[in-house]
Amino acid sequence: MEYEIDELDQKLIQLLSVDGRMSFRKLAEELNVTEKTVRLRYKNLRDSNTLDVVGVVNPIALGLKAGAIIQLKVHPQTINQVIEELGEMKEIRYVTLTSGEYPLLVQINVADQEAITKTVLKITDLDQVTDINTIVQLQIYKNTFEYM
Repeated sequence: MEYEIDELDQKLIQLLSVDGRMSFRKLAEELNVTEKTVRLRYKNLRDSNTLDVVGVVNPIALGLKAGAIIQLKVHPQTINQVIEELGEMKEIRYVTLTSGEYPLLVQINVADQEAITKTVLKITDLDQVTDINTIVQLQIYKNTFEYM
């Protein structure tokens, strides 16, 4: 059975998106419900894999000051294999299947321009990759995990 998210769940998710460490008591006050209700809703959201509360690190604070979006063309019959191999590369933080000319898109966060080059070369070493388009990120103006 699929868990149905209602307005209270949405508000709970919004609050946790801003501060994932907010106490159940504070959440209950903000939502004007009991702490027991918040605990139950939180448990339901976690159990249904709707919500996962994690620490989000600022990559710049870790010295990862350069980023790029890399589009890939691959042999169609090898796309799943490429996705697996890309997923194992620690420099790659995001992999998605897309429509259009380049069926795969990855995003990387690395220390500098040299690291972007090394990562691009590492990706092009994959035999299944037939073409690559790299877009270097010059400045990030918004990076959020708020979905509601």
